[in-house]
Amino acid sequence: MINQRLFFYVFIFFASSLIAQKSFVFQNKSIQPGTKEYFEISVVSDKDSTFIPVTVFHGLKSGPVLGITAGVHGYEYPPILAVQQLNQKIDPTKLSGTIILVQIANVPAFLGRSPFLNPLDNKNLNRSFPGDANGSITEHMADVLTKEVIARSNFFVDIHAGDAPEDLRSYNAWYQSEVLPEVSEKGKEMALAMGFDYTIIFNIKKERLQTPSLYCSQEAFHRKIPSVDIECGKLGIPDKMETNKIVDGMFSLLVHLNMISSNSNDESVSTKPIIVAKRFTIKSLSTGLFYSDKKAGDFIKKGEPIGYITDFFGNTLENIKASQNGMILYMIGTPPINKGETIMNVGMIPM
Repeated sequence: MINQRLFFYVFIFFASSLIAQKSFVFQNKSIQPGTKEYFEISVVSDKDSTFIPVTVFHGLKSGPVLGITAGVHGYEYPPILAVQQLNQKIDPTKLSGTIILVQIANVPAFLGRSPFLNPLDNKNLNRSFPGDANGSITEHMADVLTKEVIARSNFFVDIHAGDAPEDLRSYNAWYQSEVLPEVSEKGKEMALAMGFDYTIIFNIKKERLQTPSLYCSQEAFHRKIPSVDIECGKLGIPDKMETNKIVDGMFSLLVHLNMISSNSNDESVSTKPIIVAKRFTIKSLSTGLFYSDKKAGDFIKKGEPIGYITDFFGNTLENIKASQNGMILYMIGTPPINKGETIMNVGMIPM
């Protein structure tokens, strides 16, 4: 009887050691299992300074590290508001693994209400990866995010929305390359688990993997980390429905990654999305005012009129027609248009 009891306690000890978490060190601070910690990472260049607010959740049980970024573009509000909710709803005592949650990647753009660009140096953070520790403030921010968040992750999600001028139909996307089949498949499984109606494939050629990533989520893929983009929200509107859709999708992903149990999350969602493998872009040939009755999510047919551009006196400069069939994923939703800008990005979906 004593031997059986001893065996039982030894078994429990070793079983517990297999699932127990060690502390997680972030920014030279040791985070204990079952807790979360807040950080303001200072970013300083020769001319400017800012900070990046990050929350780290360290679960009681061992598991993967999930990196999440929002606010890479500071005018995209549903992602930023969604991670504010995640900050309150994720319980580290019920978590397996670790979450590094970037609350707002681009604080200067957020506080400056600046679409696309960091107002401190007028650079696009989502065109600056992997960054440069000796570069401008935006390049330095990208460097910090790459080293402190992306490089430490086993899985990665970058959350975006339609910026101030962009009407957008919500979707997510995963990165795929024939030279990284295992990473690609894991990214696909992540995307399909999140409950979005439409999922896009970002096909990355071998040669592209040999050049700078530029994009936040693509930097993760370049590092062989399964990576997903979310695009949810439009026109810089802080919409509650889109915000909640992001939150639901992220909890569904946590269940998929076995970081939380399915019965601990009443908000998990399940759907079979339509996968969009090919897209095409319609660009402006003129500068002026853009007019269209179309909205993101509309289906268009080849040859169909989809809008027109006038000069500043109302004279028509360009009549725009659809070059192929498809569904509008995002489009310019405000009147200003410059020559060479994207008018619409269209998913090629069988009609």
